[in-house]
Amino acid sequence: MNIPGVIASELKIDESQVKTVINLFDDDATIPFIARYRKEKTGGLDEEQLRSIEERLTYLRLLEERKETVLKTIEEQGKLTDELKARIVAAMKLQEVEDLYLPYRPKKKTRGTLAKQKGLEPLALFIIDNPNFEGDFDAEVNKYINEEKGVTSYDIAINGAKDIIAEMISDTAEVRQIVRDILWDQAKLVSEQSNKAKDGKIKNKRDVYKVYHSFRSGLRRLKPYQVLAINRGEREKFLKVNLSFNYPYVLQEIYYGYFPYEESFAMDILKDAVTDSFERLIYPSIEREIRNELSSVADEHAVEIFATNLRQLLLQSPISDKVIMGIDPGYVSGSKVAVIDATGKYVEGHTIYPHEPQKRTAEAKAKILDMINNHNVELIAIGNGTASRETELLVAEIIKENDLSIHYLVVSEAGASVYSASKVAKQEFPDLEASQRGNISIARRVLDPLAELVKIEPKSIGVGLYQHDVDQKYIARKLDDVVVSCVNYVGVDLNTASSSLLTYVSGLNKRIAGNIITYRESNGKFAKREQLLEVPGVGEKIFEQSAGFLKIPDSTIPFDNTFIHPESYEAVGKLLEVCNVAPEEIKEKVEVIKMYVEHKGKEEVAETVGLGVPTLEDILENLEKPGRDPREEMPDPILRQDVLKIEDLEPGMVLKGTVRNIVDFGAFVDIGVKQDGLLHVTQITNDKNKHPLEVLNVGEVIEVAILEIDIEGGRISLGSPIEVEEEEEVTEE
Repeated sequence: MNIPGVIASELKIDESQVKTVINLFDDDATIPFIARYRKEKTGGLDEEQLRSIEERLTYLRLLEERKETVLKTIEEQGKLTDELKARIVAAMKLQEVEDLYLPYRPKKKTRGTLAKQKGLEPLALFIIDNPNFEGDFDAEVNKYINEEKGVTSYDIAINGAKDIIAEMISDTAEVRQIVRDILWDQAKLVSEQSNKAKDGKIKNKRDVYKVYHSFRSGLRRLKPYQVLAINRGEREKFLKVNLSFNYPYVLQEIYYGYFPYEESFAMDILKDAVTDSFERLIYPSIEREIRNELSSVADEHAVEIFATNLRQLLLQSPISDKVIMGIDPGYVSGSKVAVIDATGKYVEGHTIYPHEPQKRTAEAKAKILDMINNHNVELIAIGNGTASRETELLVAEIIKENDLSIHYLVVSEAGASVYSASKVAKQEFPDLEASQRGNISIARRVLDPLAELVKIEPKSIGVGLYQHDVDQKYIARKLDDVVVSCVNYVGVDLNTASSSLLTYVSGLNKRIAGNIITYRESNGKFAKREQLLEVPGVGEKIFEQSAGFLKIPDSTIPFDNTFIHPESYEAVGKLLEVCNVAPEEIKEKVEVIKMYVEHKGKEEVAETVGLGVPTLEDILENLEKPGRDPREEMPDPILRQDVLKIEDLEPGMVLKGTVRNIVDFGAFVDIGVKQDGLLHVTQITNDKNKHPLEVLNVGEVIEVAILEIDIEGGRISLGSPIEVEEEEEVTEE
């Protein structure tokens, strides 16, 4: 198989590009490195295209390995024909290879193999090969009665022959494909309430599966979230699930697909064998295959949504250079309060008890005010868990009563408890209890979301749906890819980055990240990127892959605080030389450099200094904005000084809110009350083919209008402010 050609055709890119990327992968180059620093070689392929190439390359190489194993095994059996070899070689799916291999796969004891051991295979072949037989069939069968082999009667002989025929039918790739195609095209997935649920033997508090108590849908029309919900309901034994299809039609198609004739003297025997083959051998495996495929597609869809949400969450704009107070709210065990300075360093922490059952409100207010004044706190971050709104009210009262100019915001605390009990947290704060670490994490999530959230297992961060229902290895791999992409997109400060953050840098791993921290602690700050080569474990290859993503703001070399790779420093020096600009003059004379390039033309300048045009363009961008944080372009979170209750809401009210989570059917928006409101997909876009993710981003600040409020159920329906205004105009008319 020409793997580069296949991938190029599928992805609609040039085969030479794919070959180049494969060579880079085989040379241990990472996707972030290739995407940023090998644009000339790849033709500017982005990370998404590179990941697609990587995924297909892995699959197709696995396919080729499996083909080799199957061909070798069949050849060793002396059964490999030219036709079979050609079919296996031409197969483009693992399932095709496995179907073709099925008749030759070493079998455990089956009814068919046991019948063959009893010498009944010739009888089975006689029945198949002689449809027009007109002789004494009973006499033919009696030839195979052999008490020593356990064939003591006519019926045993016939049933054994049926077992062999059933297995022969099941082992035929064409037959399995016929069944597969019919079921995919015509079958419906049916779910209903299980008998245990009906009898009350298992309880479902909110009856979350009610919509699936009488549900049917064509397989190709199933929505991913429906598949995941049904799978969960079945797993928890609340639902009973099966496929509904035209049973007689399937049996008929199996018969015509296997036997080359319509009539036979042994039609009853053949029909019995077809039925047995389908019910006992074909259908269970094809049904399992279909359910697995549905789950796999649903998993992939759910994980893609989760990954997109995670990327948007990680790339939220940091609120830097502020002293921040983090509060992890709680009732019985109290609320944990911590202050961090502008660098994220922990300063002071306490536990207060402002809520039930202790209700030491005055004492709590005094402690918070004291910490605000002592440390010049500029912003308060409140976790959105238990007692969040009560804590928000408390903070709003403190701000109002003391005429403070500070603001607060509510932060997702998903994963904070996971972090607080983690090895990373224990290393950072060995003298603090686990309960005192979560509030520090909440504060740091505001100061630098990416740097803090990378310390938490991605699936614990709390964006997306059904993250615990999908393939856990798959979701871990995909979300890890997202974190790697985000960290390298933003870059990290080599002198302040934690081990957790460094681990995700292109070319690095936990061991080398730890070595960098150790080196930093022993030798002080890195003065230039080149010092990385002094770190144990960092050779030329690792340096090549990682250096461009590791920034040093106060380096003696100005390019060390940019994404300009050290391999291009010489070329940048030539560029400055032809522009007559000294390195220390770059900031003041960057326009001179740009004008020179524009005047001469990018192609000519690139050739003169020994670069490709894409790399030259990237260098110019970095010279113009050294140390730029790409997250600065993201919207700032909403800062509040007063609290809003659900009882304060009225239909038609327009508010600003923060998108917290995006799913297939809409987006959940934090509008400053206890419960996030749901902005249904129909309120987001009129285009049925557009997913909410194509319109909104997690962390985005949007205007929404209140449509409906269910105070008792804690539900808020949101809509577009424009549509609400139009409805009001129509009503007035």
